[in-house]
Amino acid sequence: MCPRPRKTLGSEDQSLSRSKRFREEGDPITKCSTVSKSSQMEEKPSTRKGPGFCSLRYGLAVIMHFSNFTLVTQRVSLSIAVIAMVNGTRHTALSNVSAAEPAADALEDPGRPIQEFNTRTSVYTWSPETQGVIFSSISYGIILTLIPSGYLADIFGAKQMLGAGLLTSSLLTLFTPLAADLGVTLLVAIRTLQGVAQGMAWTGQFTIWAKWAPPLERSKLTSVAGSGAAFGSFIILCVGGLISQALGWPFIFYIFGGIGCVCCLLWFTVIYDDPRHHPCISVREKEYIVSSLAQQPTSPRRSVPIKAMVRCLPLWAIFTGFFSHFWLCTIIITYLPTYISSVLHVSIRDSGLLSSLPFVAAASCTILGGQLADFLLSRNLLRLITVRKLFSSLGLLLPSLCAVALPFVASSHVTTVILLILIPGTSNLCDSGFIINTLDVAPRYASFLMGISRGFGLMAGIISSTATGFLISQDSMSGWRNVFFLSAAVNMFGLVFYLTFGQAEIQDWAKERTLTRL
Repeated sequence: MCPRPRKTLGSEDQSLSRSKRFREEGDPITKCSTVSKSSQMEEKPSTRKGPGFCSLRYGLAVIMHFSNFTLVTQRVSLSIAVIAMVNGTRHTALSNVSAAEPAADALEDPGRPIQEFNTRTSVYTWSPETQGVIFSSISYGIILTLIPSGYLADIFGAKQMLGAGLLTSSLLTLFTPLAADLGVTLLVAIRTLQGVAQGMAWTGQFTIWAKWAPPLERSKLTSVAGSGAAFGSFIILCVGGLISQALGWPFIFYIFGGIGCVCCLLWFTVIYDDPRHHPCISVREKEYIVSSLAQQPTSPRRSVPIKAMVRCLPLWAIFTGFFSHFWLCTIIITYLPTYISSVLHVSIRDSGLLSSLPFVAAASCTILGGQLADFLLSRNLLRLITVRKLFSSLGLLLPSLCAVALPFVASSHVTTVILLILIPGTSNLCDSGFIINTLDVAPRYASFLMGISRGFGLMAGIISSTATGFLISQDSMSGWRNVFFLSAAVNMFGLVFYLTFGQAEIQDWAKERTLTRL
């Protein structure tokens, strides 16, 4: 601590001018270190805002941003690397095999790698069906852990759950090239376990924000953290191919797995579950966070009021919003390169660049939306529920309008690209709407409910991907039009339901007096 020197008040002290008093007492902001300087401001912790962007809670948001960045890059790495892993198997690789017998043996075993003579990088004879099984395995792992990991994070602490999930995912990413060499079965098992680890890391984040994010800063902090996912998608799409060409596809896994391990060091060093237990937080910031959350239940619990949750329409409004939001987002993420290639008829290089641009817009709109939402709340311009419904409306209505317009502007490449960029960008305005609404209605169960919400989102993604494949297989032009019209209809249903039943007050069953048992 850096204590402030005080003079004993006497008769001579009363004649000091105000300027002289200030010089004697000193400026508390510049006088002490970052940790102890805020201790001079203890007089009014509940009426003044805590430190701004240099505060510890914003540092936590940045670290969580890079954690989400790491998780997404590790998840998408195989989608980028598989182009090199299977590309040229029948041409380049086989022509470089000196003997015909090894090549024939390799073709008989789809999981067995064939070594290229020049690059000595394994390529594989995986069929499209085999690739589909490999890609989907990580999603099944995530689904398995969405609900239980959120519940366990509330009980045992999100720091350990998220950190363990991030570390496990990073180590499995480093092991992926070896697993691919050893066979498809092991690779599918590795990807499934990686999905389990990532499910642990995704859902536990809201447990931390329930204790670290003041109500007037929730949109801002969660948007900074959540934008790491969009930024990670942009980076892996931009540099993944370059890494594969320059160093070989295994280095995609080595680089982003190594980044994840470094991020784990920061995570376990800086992150704490509760600001009251953090050794480096200033007294001013700690008291600001604690006082702003004074009306929020904080006692530990071991039961979940399932019956009350099932009967809660505001929760179903959130779940419906997630379902609608992920329906269109999954179509854009999954089929964007296919749509660009079939409609715009561009090269693979240009297709990769165009496919990455929407994620820049998504990351930017996520952060800007969070800043604007908290600005409206801090200035008392709008009520909390009004802000949540406003950004939910923008995040569901605007991308629907862009999607409906796409089939009618297919002849204009510039307009088509602009609309494709705007869809994920405007859709991410929902991050300041229903996506963080669980922190408002039930902060004690935020991670558990986030797991259920993401489960609805993944369910929507599975259905929408299957429906899109079926519709465009019938007829390309009319198929895409039906896909976008159906997506707009789903979004409108979710929007109307949320506007009707959405709330922002803590529900009675989420308060400490709730005794309902699981």
